[in-house]
Amino acid sequence: MKRIDTKIEGVYIIESDCFGDNRGWFMETYNEEKFHELGIENVFVQDNLSYSTQKNTFRGLHYQKDPYSQAKLVRCIKGKILDIVVDIRKGSPTYGEYVTCELSEDNKRMFFMPRGMAHGFLTLSEEVLFQYKCDNLYNKESEGGIRYDDPTINIDWKQLLNGEEPILSDKDKNAPELKDCNANFIYENR
Repeated sequence: MKRIDTKIEGVYIIESDCFGDNRGWFMETYNEEKFHELGIENVFVQDNLSYSTQKNTFRGLHYQKDPYSQAKLVRCIKGKILDIVVDIRKGSPTYGEYVTCELSEDNKRMFFMPRGMAHGFLTLSEEVLFQYKCDNLYNKESEGGIRYDDPTINIDWKQLLNGEEPILSDKDKNAPELKDCNANFIYENR
């Protein structure tokens, strides 16, 4: 396994070895010992699977407030997505900045984000199966969100969507901007 650092501290792209032959392929998607060697020591307690049927569906930007915040290890097992992580840890040198990673069934990459991030993904294909591991259980009362088109985050949606509108849930359409969200994350310099 290989870890690729991003501009946001603690956010990593993970590439795993894939072994193929005439029957297909095999890869490890999680190995605690190897992840520890990469500096990821989170204990995952919940797995989730999301299915989207339409291209340009956007889910996010979501988070759970402390003490129910979640680190996540995400991957796309069918189709293709653009994963987006926004640093919402107050005091972080990258507060309000985002990183993206294309995840697909073809590139088999994974994306890891620590607690204190808002997360979302845009489907780039018609059918998408998106899987993620969390290191804390879901807690409805602590969930929060940030508008996908927040001007301070400044994601270039026109380019990403080729002029089309994203398909959003009502909850995501009505999410507050970063300056008005109820996130309670504080950056702790490691």
